[in-house]
Order: sequence, then C-alpha cells, then structure tokens
Amino acid sequence: MRRWGTGCPRRIPLDDWERERGLVVQLHQLTAALYLAAGLVAGLGLALPMRSLLRGAASLLGVGALVHGIAFSQLHRADPPVPLTDIPAAISFMAWIAVCFSLVLLYRARLMALSVLVAPIAFLSTFFAALRLPHAEPATTLGSGSWPHAHVLLAGSGLALLGVAGLAGTLFLLEHRRLKAKRPLSSRTPWPSLEALDRVNRVALALGFPLITLGVITGLFWDEAAHGAVFTGSAHEVWSLVAWAIYAVMAVVRFTSHQGARKAAASAVCGFLFLFFAVVGVELLV
Repeated sequence: MRRWGTGCPRRIPLDDWERERGLVVQLHQLTAALYLAAGLVAGLGLALPMRSLLRGAASLLGVGALVHGIAFSQLHRADPPVPLTDIPAAISFMAWIAVCFSLVLLYRARLMALSVLVAPIAFLSTFFAALRLPHAEPATTLGSGSWPHAHVLLAGSGLALLGVAGLAGTLFLLEHRRLKAKRPLSSRTPWPSLEALDRVNRVALALGFPLITLGVITGLFWDEAAHGAVFTGSAHEVWSLVAWAIYAVMAVVRFTSHQGARKAAASAVCGFLFLFFAVVGVELLV
C-alpha cells in the first residue's frame, strides 16, 4: 500500500487553496459539531432510554454526512484540487464513508445503537481534519496518473468498512458480557441483538477486505509509476502489507470455517486497531 502524502510532490501556488480552505475548514467544523451532537443525543437515547432520541441522533448523523459531502466538493474546487493523499483529507474521507455505511445499517437493520460509537469517532476524525487542513499545502503527484486518488478512495473505503466491523464487534462483546453476567436490560432499550451485530461484522468484512485488497494493488501501481518499482520498502508499505495479510487470514477463517461469533467480533476489533495503526498511525509517526 502506497504511503499517503507522498509521490513526487511539486509545490504549487497557494492562492486558490487559500481562497477555498476557509470554507472547507468551516464546513468540517460544522460537520464535527453535528457528529458530536449526534453522539451525545444517541448516548442520552440509550441511557434514558428513548427511541425518539436515537432517531434524532440518526437524523443529526445524516445531516452531518450531507455537510461532510459538501465539504469534499469544496475541497476540490481549488485549481489544482487538493489531493486526497493528504492525511487530514484521507482521514476525513474514511470518516465520511464509515458514517454513510452506518446510516444504511441504522435504517435498514434498525441498529440505532451503532450511532453511539460511530458519531464520536466521526467527530474526532473530522475535528482532526479541521485542525490540520488550514496548514495543508496542495501538491501534485507528477507521473503517477490517477493511481494516488484511486488508491486512497479504495483503501480509505475499505478501512472505513472494516472500522464499522470493529465497532460492531465492540458492541457485540459488550452485549455478550452483559448477557453472560446476567445483568438485566430494560425492554425499552433498543440494543441490537448479537445476531444482528454478527451479521454487520460479516457484511462489513465481506465488503471491506476486497476494497483494501484493491487499495494495496493500486498502491503498488502508484509506486511503479512514481519510482519505477512496485515496492520501495518504506515503513508504511511494510506495515500495511502485514495488516493486509492478517485480514486475509481473518477473512479465510471467517468465511471458510465455523468460527464463533464472539471470536469473530474480537478479531474484528483487534484487526482494525492494528490496521489503523499500520495505515494511519505509522504515517503520522514516520
């Protein structure tokens, strides 16, 4: 997987980006506020419990996703457009994909409780982007064609879906622990069943792993176009390939053997934590 934010960068005039980034940052700040409000309302909805508050949280999450999408449209109005290969933009994109996928689950599978975890993480991601985007400088990736953006779109989407699998796994483990401890839960509390959470885990892995795989492949083509070699041996590439191999094993075990739902949930949580560190954490540290 290609390292984001690199690839034969060339400085370009900042006038266009300077004119546009103020609006982009404001939209990210508004998005972060909406995601934060959605998380707080969802938390209240589970604590009281009140389904109306959970529906309100889902609506706030939907409005946030809409504003988030507008922010991306503004991000690319500069000439030349600011690349998604910048870490703040890439993390913001991952959060947007995760929220959109979660909204589908909220309304199709009635998993309203998922917003309790999705909204705060989306808030942190967009807030981080809002802080970092004012200091970003647009760059071009000469000689790389469309591989850089294809890589980020595919790998970012896969990372987002596997993140949702990790969140569903977290909820599964919490619910499993509650049931094992025989702690009663109000019948009014709209907590998702273990079966529903396991189904989300399975679907997210089935969709996310192929996208991550395509992200790895396009990253190799990006390396070839930029450096004449499909593998440069950077820390980001090594860690990312290790993470991909781990997920390949997880996918084989999940879909070809009779893995228990609890083990699958724990694997989804641990696998995503390692993947996020390998793809984003290493990039921020090196």
